[in-house]
Amino acid sequence: MKLKKGDNVKVVRGKDKGKTGKIDMVFPKINKILVNNINLYKRHLKARSQTKPSEIVTLTKPLPEENVILICPKCHKETRVGYRIEKGVKSRVCKKCEAEI
Repeated sequence: MKLKKGDNVKVVRGKDKGKTGKIDMVFPKINKILVNNINLYKRHLKARSQTKPSEIVTLTKPLPEENVILICPKCHKETRVGYRIEKGVKSRVCKKCEAEI
């Protein structure tokens, strides 16, 4: 998985197309990511007792990794991620400006 926690991404497909945000959590086994305030859904919770009333909760659901693209922190453009290996150290690289991410 080429995206990491803390990366800035832009949504390129789906109901939130065009929105940007920071990655909160990564789920590599299912190829999904959780982006703050993107892909929000409402869930109605039933009252469990008389002291705890029913309510509507807003949840953030994970997005497929294919639906977002990385925004380079240096050139601030949408870019793909490449890799560079120097002296046995593998690092992520912006494909547009060749800067290390």
